[in-house]
This record gives sequence, C-alpha cells and structure tokens, in this order.
Amino acid sequence: MAARWIEQLTGSFEDKRRYRQYKARVTQLPESYRTAVEALDRYLMYRGAITKGDVLLSMLDDLASLFEQSAADGTPIRDIVGDDPVDFAETFLQNYSDGQWINKERQRLTNAINAAADDQA
Repeated sequence: MAARWIEQLTGSFEDKRRYRQYKARVTQLPESYRTAVEALDRYLMYRGAITKGDVLLSMLDDLASLFEQSAADGTPIRDIVGDDPVDFAETFLQNYSDGQWINKERQRLTNAINAAADDQA
C-alpha cells in the first residue's frame, strides 16, 4: 500500500527502472553512437512533449535498439539519420504521437467546435 502511495507522488517504479535500463544501454554504445543517441534523446524530449510514460519509454527503447543494432552492423551514423537529423527526429517522433499532450488539446478543440456548431443548428 505504501509503495502505491509513493508511486502516485513520484511516478511508476517500473518506468523509472526501464528508464535507467535505457540509459545503461546508451552508455554501452560506442562513443559516436552514444553522442548521436544523446543528442536525439535531448531533441525528442524537448520537441516530443510526450506525457505518457509508457509511450516515452517505448520510443527511447526503440531508439536504443536502432543504434545498438546499427553499431553492431557497423552502419555509419549518416546512414541512420541521413543528411538532416532534424527530419530524422521528426519522422521518428511521428511514430509516437499518441503520447503527446497536444493530442488532448486537439480533441478538446474539435469537441468545442462540434458543440458550438451543434448549438447553431
């Protein structure tokens, strides 16, 4: 019971464990891959605005897996992200859009306009 109360204040222990595992995986990457993942991680955190922990952790796990496999295969970083890393990050982020806070606001806007239109009819 105490653990559940603490989780309400601090967040899911499982999510924290998964995040620490992700960070540990990233530190095991060769330096250039690690630098690329850390840069992408920072951009995705700022740009993504993902509020659902499970979606965020899935995205980070997928990012780590992509770079782990690429490092194992010897795939150059430019072959992974292309010439425009922002475009790569934006495209990657689109796969996790259901965790973004803006979706709730989009739905709220749609509902408000629908209600206003219905009132006029």
